[in-house]
Amino acid sequence: MAETVQNEAGLRELFPEPLERVKLKQLIYLDKYCRRFIALSPFVCLATADTEGNVDVSPRGDAPGFVTVLDDKTLVLPDRRGNNRLDSLANVVANGHVGLLFMVPGIDETLRVNGAAEVSHDPALLAEHAVRGKAPTVALVVHVEEAFLHCAKAMIRSKLWAPETQVERSVLPGLGQMVAEQIAGREISDEDAAEIDAEITQAYKDKLY
Repeated sequence: MAETVQNEAGLRELFPEPLERVKLKQLIYLDKYCRRFIALSPFVCLATADTEGNVDVSPRGDAPGFVTVLDDKTLVLPDRRGNNRLDSLANVVANGHVGLLFMVPGIDETLRVNGAAEVSHDPALLAEHAVRGKAPTVALVVHVEEAFLHCAKAMIRSKLWAPETQVERSVLPGLGQMVAEQIAGREISDEDAAEIDAEITQAYKDKLY
């Protein structure tokens, strides 16, 4: 494709220099503001990659503070019950590099944390992250290499937290129907769609932890 950027030098030519504080804000540890942000956050995006550089981003969420800070260089992300594809966990075992984007509802700034992760199945660690009497099977222990607060421009533009921008769930079919039709390559009956969606709704109630 014509006019594509070939290297970082070419990329830098297209943009002005970042402000000095933008360069200096990057930390190599979690300070009091990072810790507070993590304690308030009920949602984080987890980015991982395999050994060939294929990238995956996975949403992770629970009650605020579900990600715990062990010290200023270490945090723990419990792996709550999911679909057992294990995309992120397999990437961590193979590669180990992770990126985390923490969000707090109502706050337009975000927190970015990058580091090296390992998958732990230490019983004592997992017991500390039990919910409703159920401990996670594993947890990610992330050794922090970079941490910095990200400005609010993306959230302001998207109006992500604004009540007036919330989309009615009815604009899309249920998850079960969409996935079933993607697999089948055709539309399914209303009865089959309702049955599959009912199964998923029940799983949301019974299999969160």
